[in-house]
Amino acid sequence: TLGQLPADTRLPWHRVLGAGGRLSLALGTPSGDEQRARLRAEGVNVTNNRVDMTRHGWRPMEHSG
Repeated sequence: TLGQLPADTRLPWHRVLGAGGRLSLALGTPSGDEQRARLRAEGVNVTNNRVDMTRHGWRPMEHSG
């Protein structure tokens, strides 16, 4: 699981979201606050504990080359 990753991991764990763009990490916890800060630093808006997947979601056809 993501919680078992080494502290120095380079995996962009903050981009892992639940169904419908829901952030799984609780607001007000160190890891939840870190996730929100990292997403916002990338220009991703977080509203009501969700990310707008229409705007920020991965679209495989655009990345297939």
